[in-house]
Amino acid sequence: MSCLILIGMMGAGKTTVGKELARRRGVRFADVDHEIIARTGVSIPTIFEIEGEVGFRRRESQALDELTRESEIVIATGGGSVLDPANRALMSQRGVVVYLNVPPQILWERTRNDRNRPLLQVEDPRARIEELHRARDPLYREVADIVIDGGRGNPGTMVRQIEKAVLMLDKKFPCEP
Repeated sequence: MSCLILIGMMGAGKTTVGKELARRRGVRFADVDHEIIARTGVSIPTIFEIEGEVGFRRRESQALDELTRESEIVIATGGGSVLDPANRALMSQRGVVVYLNVPPQILWERTRNDRNRPLLQVEDPRARIEELHRARDPLYREVADIVIDGGRGNPGTMVRQIEKAVLMLDKKFPCEP
């Protein structure tokens, strides 16, 4: 199996689906945000507070670069990883990119009580999610090899949809530089 890279908005289920997909395939799972936390020893909100979004995005790009050099891995990216054109190019070159597309209303329901999402610590988080979705959806679609529409279904259903779609791809993308 090649490297599978899951992209999508915060709350789309990248980590949950990615863990199950990796378990079913018998490969390693890595979450870019968790890798950053493990490396720095602090939370994402703390990184945002100290280094700002620019510092966090730099760390995110570095972790993504390192993880996509592995094969036999499923990677869950952060929701904003597609903002950097270099990240989009890297993902396209090194893996099969799967966009978990979840409607903003459902994303808001899933994330509304989560205080570990710095971009949602605003007066109107629902409007912020809609704004982020409008801005990022074209970027997700630009880089995606596969688009999985999700929302109310269970993670197992999404995993099976991904597996079926990967089998139908004409090309293989080994995770190599």
